[in-house]
Amino acid sequence: MPGTRVVIALPILIAARGEAMVGYTIRRIIQSIIVLLGVLVIMFILQSLLPNPARAIVGVHASPAVVHAFIVQNYLNKPFYFQLWHYLYEVIWQHTLGTSYKLNESVGSILKRDAPKSFLLVGVALLISIVVAIPIGIFQAVRRNKASDQAVTGLSFVLYAMPTFFLGELLILLFSEYFHLLPAEAPQGSTVGQILAQPTGLILPIATLALVNFAGYSRFMRSSAIESLAQDFIRTARAKGLSERVVLFKHMLRNSLIPIVTLIGLTLPAVLTAGLITEFLFNFPGIGSDYITALTSQDYPTALGITLIVAVFTVLGNLLADIAYAALDPRVRY
Repeated sequence: MPGTRVVIALPILIAARGEAMVGYTIRRIIQSIIVLLGVLVIMFILQSLLPNPARAIVGVHASPAVVHAFIVQNYLNKPFYFQLWHYLYEVIWQHTLGTSYKLNESVGSILKRDAPKSFLLVGVALLISIVVAIPIGIFQAVRRNKASDQAVTGLSFVLYAMPTFFLGELLILLFSEYFHLLPAEAPQGSTVGQILAQPTGLILPIATLALVNFAGYSRFMRSSAIESLAQDFIRTARAKGLSERVVLFKHMLRNSLIPIVTLIGLTLPAVLTAGLITEFLFNFPGIGSDYITALTSQDYPTALGITLIVAVFTVLGNLLADIAYAALDPRVRY
């Protein structure tokens, strides 16, 4: 019987799709690891081309013996291949990411202390921007080319074109200097708990990042929703007499989210970069401030470690986007 064949074949098809998804995920993870290793080697090569930081670290008045001791201690007198192998050993096996020249502690411990604060700032801003951008994009698609759509579109274009540091300075000028409503400096503290104990200081940094991200996500959500609303399955759902709410949030939303999921993964490095700038602007005690300090003081291991973290999240964002894309749309799974 045809019906019996379908019932028997359905579990087989589901199992085959599950195996294909697992195989696809494993292949993408292996590719991501290879990419990260390549990025790590390239970054180390570029770092090796920079001037020797010994004199800048120990001071211009340090004796030659002190400078030489610093060079020997950090293996700067060894061949390039030895330095690369030693750094790979510290990253992969010891998980220390090298030793900071200025602070004389492992870069891994610095990141362990300050990265959670940065992830809090960037994560909350990203979540707010997505939660706000998706319904706003749907609203614009439903009321496209009307006054409300054009107003939001104009605001999105302004925010999208505005540099992060400039938007942050405008918010400081408006809410701190003019209205005196919010502090211009972010909360200070060595732990996430100490940061959360001063919530008002987080408003401007989070608002800066959320507004920049919202502009891009809402524009893509609007375009994706407009394209979905023109599909046959939407007309069929409306012809069946389903309410507009069910049509929009049950039938249209899933198809419209596919480009947004990809966009979030691809823009994750840009979000982290904007977070570094925002941290420096608001004096937030995260890895952004560590990065700027490392660059200005020629603390190469710290700068390299933070760059590696950004690279990891860049690759991870692309990996998650690919996996989510395949889960949402089986047609592109392979």
